Amino acid sequence: MAREAKVPGPDHPITVTPSSDHVVVRVGDRVVADTTRALVLQESTYPAVRYIPIDDVDQSQLTRTDTTTYCPFKGDASYYTITGGEGLIDSVWSYEQPYAAVEEIAGHVAFYPNKVETTITRDERA
Repeated sequence: MAREAKVPGPDHPITVTPSSDHVVVRVGDRVVADTTRALVLQESTYPAVRYIPIDDVDQSQLTRTDTTTYCPFKGDASYYTITGGEGLIDSVWSYEQPYAAVEEIAGHVAFYPNKVETTITRDERA
């Protein structure tokens, strides 16, 4: 069955904005990601999500899973488990080939905030 791709608009806006804030993602005392190159995706009334470049993630701590989901505005998502901890299955997701409206998030991953500790230090120059 063909999936309907939806385009963001006034009834369901999506913005992707670069951020120079310092973002550190931890599991316990382990740093999983550290970046000043995050993107902030704001979709409709949902909480903003920070997408971190995969190059700024310690990929040795990630194991790809078979889980996939679909968003009609962003496309197909794939998932990763953070190794070395309980409850971290499918705690990271990525849109490897996102739809054109959010193409900037390709090459980035996002973390479920209830699975990791994320520290954001605001860039005072912004």
